[in-house]
Amino acid sequence: MAQSQNKTVEFHTTGVSYLGVGGKVGKMLVGDMAFEFYADANVEDYIQIPWKEIDQIGAIVSGRKISRHFEIYTKDSKFLFASKDSGKILKIARQHLGNDKIVKLPTLVQMIVAKIKNLFAK
Repeated sequence: MAQSQNKTVEFHTTGVSYLGVGGKVGKMLVGDMAFEFYADANVEDYIQIPWKEIDQIGAIVSGRKISRHFEIYTKDSKFLFASKDSGKILKIARQHLGNDKIVKLPTLVQMIVAKIKNLFAK
């Protein structure tokens, strides 16, 4: 059975993990020690990321709207999640990680413009 790393859970919601092929629907727990995801289909299929191992968390922000999708970067890997409450998750993560580790990711248009600029710069 999966054992939670958190002593207290500050926020929980449903979401999707895009680790591997396809998405897995499950519960997201944001607690005092870690960010955790437990799949609904199999509780033993879980992801636990302690706050101290997270390098940064990024989401696309356009205007005042935060995208449903957010990415968690660790030293070894990148995790992609989606939740309707991504803004609340990022606010709680900011309390544990600090402002410098919560970043805005570039939008698709910004990435295309940057690639075109790089082509003409050469």
